[in-house]
Amino acid sequence: MMALYTSRNCLECHRIRFVLAEKGINVEIIQIEQDSAAAADMAELNPYNETPTLVDRDLVLYGSWVVTEYLDERYPHPPLMPVDPVSRSRLRMIMYRIFRDWLEPAHAIENSSSKKKVETSRKALREGITSANEMFRMSEYLLHDELSLADCVVLPLLWRLPSYGIRLTKTSDAVQQYMERMFARDSFRRSLTETERELR
Repeated sequence: MMALYTSRNCLECHRIRFVLAEKGINVEIIQIEQDSAAAADMAELNPYNETPTLVDRDLVLYGSWVVTEYLDERYPHPPLMPVDPVSRSRLRMIMYRIFRDWLEPAHAIENSSSKKKVETSRKALREGITSANEMFRMSEYLLHDELSLADCVVLPLLWRLPSYGIRLTKTSDAVQQYMERMFARDSFRRSLTETERELR
């Protein structure tokens, strides 16, 4: 049986759990904070000793990008990446920009001990999301006709905005409508840990 070593409040772990829930994959979720033996096992499996770590029989994977693409290829229904190379590359470029422009500031907010760095990152993230408002108006999902890995990347981040001290204004109406639709999705609700549910 497949097992995922995960943390209770981790952007990357949440992304993997969302993909698993969306595809209906049967997996054992192991919360390392609740199981010291499991934390020790993960340290042996993953040289970086970090979540998420996925074990599928003899295969051990880590790095959220590696894990998400493996799951999409291993369990192709529903597909979370387009079939043709050009569309796949465009979607990867979107995810790369999300990582550089949004996830990097989010990680700084979560991990930096510098108040100035946190405030600068909070401002950059708020402005980045606000400036992308029209992008969220273009289709039901993020620049795609169906749910994709891009949605799986951005939704755990958007869920955490209140905990980052970020409130969106009326100029982000399309982003807020997107969040309302997607947060109500059954697979997204199932992907949340108890700790994450308390963030909102």
